[in-house]
Amino acid sequence: MTKNAYKFYIGVDVSKAKLDVALSNNNSLLQFTNDQQGLKALLKQLPAKKRSLIVLEASGGYEKYAANYLRQKSFNVAVVNAKRVRDFAKAGGKLAKTDGIDAKVIMEFGQAFNPIPQAPATLEEDQRLQSINRRAQLVRIIAMEKQHAEHASDAHKKGIKKHIRFLEKELAVLEDSLKEQFTQDPNLQDKLTRLDGIKGVGQVTAMNILIHLPELGQLSPKEVSALAGVAPFNKDSGQMKGKREIWGGRTPVRAALYMAVLSAKKSNAALKRFYDRLVAKGKPKKVALVACMRKLIIIMNAMVRDNTAWQPMR
Repeated sequence: MTKNAYKFYIGVDVSKAKLDVALSNNNSLLQFTNDQQGLKALLKQLPAKKRSLIVLEASGGYEKYAANYLRQKSFNVAVVNAKRVRDFAKAGGKLAKTDGIDAKVIMEFGQAFNPIPQAPATLEEDQRLQSINRRAQLVRIIAMEKQHAEHASDAHKKGIKKHIRFLEKELAVLEDSLKEQFTQDPNLQDKLTRLDGIKGVGQVTAMNILIHLPELGQLSPKEVSALAGVAPFNKDSGQMKGKREIWGGRTPVRAALYMAVLSAKKSNAALKRFYDRLVAKGKPKKVALVACMRKLIIIMNAMVRDNTAWQPMR
C-alpha cells in the first residue's frame, strides 16, 4: 500500500446503462445513467479536480465513454484491472457482490494503491486503437468462416466463400487505412520503420505493439517486460521453489510478440541462435519462446529509446 496522494477518492462501478458511485467524503452511494446527461449530473457531486482521483474498473469497454468524458473535464482518472479489484475485495473478506458494494470496493482500492491516472487519448490515438482492434476482429471472423467452409455442404459453401472474399477486401482496406494513419505522424512512422526492420517482425506486428504499448522507449527492461506480460515471476514459499511464471500484462502485445517470435526463430539468425541455445541447455520449448519474446520486446524498447536500427550482429 502507498501513502495517499489525493484527498478524495471516487470509485465508479460501470455497467452498460448506469454508473454506481462511491465517494470517500460521502457515505451515501450515488447512481447516474451512463451517458452525457448522467455524467453532467455526476460532475455536480464531485469534489475538487486536482485533489481527487476517480477510479473505474475495466468493464468490457463500457467504462471508456465515462473515463474519456471525465478526463476531458480535467479530472484524474484511473481505469484498473477488474481482477485486481476483486482480489482486493476477497482479501478484505468482502465476498458479497452488488453494484453499490463494488463501487465502494473500487474506491477503497484507489485509497490503498493510488493507481496512476492515465492521460486522455488523442483523437488520432483512439482512431488507431479502434482500427487495430477492428482488424483483429476481422482476422478472427475470417479464420472462423474458413473453418465453417471446410465442413459446409455445397449448398452453403459458396455463400461462405463469398463472405470470406468480402471480409478480406474489408481487411485490406482497413490495413491501408492504418498505414495512412501512421504516415500522418512522422515520429510514429519512424518508430514503425525501425521495428519493421527486425526480421520476423512484420508491419502489422509493429503497429500492434506501438498502438497497444505507447510507452515503448520510455521504460526500463523490467518495466517493458512486465507491461508486455513476458516477465517471469517467482513462486517460492519456504523451502518450496516453484516454477517461474508469466502473467498479467497487455494481451494484444503478448500475442503480437508470440507470433513474431514464431516467425523470427526461423528467419532471424540472432533470435534463432538464442532460442536454440536455450533448448540445448534443456529449457522447454515454451520457456525458450517466452524468453525470446522478452528479449525481442527489450530490444524494441532500446531501439525506440535510442533511435537505432536493428543490428543483427549485436
